[in-house]
Amino acid sequence: MNGPTRVTRWLGSAAVQSLLVLVALVWITPLAGLLLSSLRSERDNASDGWWTSLVEPSQLSFDNYRALLEDSGLVQAFWNTVLIAVPTTVLVVGIAALAGYAFAWLEFPGRDGLFLVVVGLLVVPVQIGLLPVAKLFGAVGLFGTVAGVVLFHVAYGLPFGVFLLRNFFAEIPREMLEAARLDGGGEWRIFRGLVLPLGRPALASLAIFQFLWVWNDMLVALLFADGESQPLTVALQSQMRQFGSNIGVLAPGAFLSLVVPLVVFFAFQRHFVQGVMAGSVK
Repeated sequence: MNGPTRVTRWLGSAAVQSLLVLVALVWITPLAGLLLSSLRSERDNASDGWWTSLVEPSQLSFDNYRALLEDSGLVQAFWNTVLIAVPTTVLVVGIAALAGYAFAWLEFPGRDGLFLVVVGLLVVPVQIGLLPVAKLFGAVGLFGTVAGVVLFHVAYGLPFGVFLLRNFFAEIPREMLEAARLDGGGEWRIFRGLVLPLGRPALASLAIFQFLWVWNDMLVALLFADGESQPLTVALQSQMRQFGSNIGVLAPGAFLSLVVPLVVFFAFQRHFVQGVMAGSVK
């Protein structure tokens, strides 16, 4: 019996590994194609496919990236994207952490009802709030600014962040918090010295989700950002509309827009996996 069992396990493992390799190839191929296209001239891209550069590496150069860096509009759009995504992520994680701890461990009137309101906001589509918030931002002078885009993303990112962190913080053993209080620790000290270190996986998961969502967003930025505050997604879409298949600018810009989220994800991958698996192992 051991022989067939061992063979079955090996075949099963080989099949799973082959499937994972196939999925990885399917996922990596477009990324590799975009990278190689961004390193080829517009004439080469128009004449044949990007895969020809694998046998003719002389086609590859950084001329397109030099041209991209000389395009002040796209460079400004990249920094606008950073100025939108980074503050939004920091604000959502910080506010959601404070609110999640309050909903999980602090007693105050209306706590459960208020948390149900937060949960209910999870089902509100972004499209519903676009026009009312646009009118509000226009009245207070935030329409068409980076600050307006940041505030909109923070408002719509908080319900999910509060829900995620509240559920994670609620799993912390009560005995640990009571022991900290007996040692004379106040709520702020407990939150900063105990809850935040224990909640690092959930915080990292939320930060990744929020950053990727904001970085890749085009709908909100297309409505709330003007020409000077538009992020990279809107700038690339505008380039495509104005110049058609301007692959010499679009390809390096698109790859730059794609590689930053990848770097962020792989930098926090370990914490992300811990945060996703935390609820399933308790």
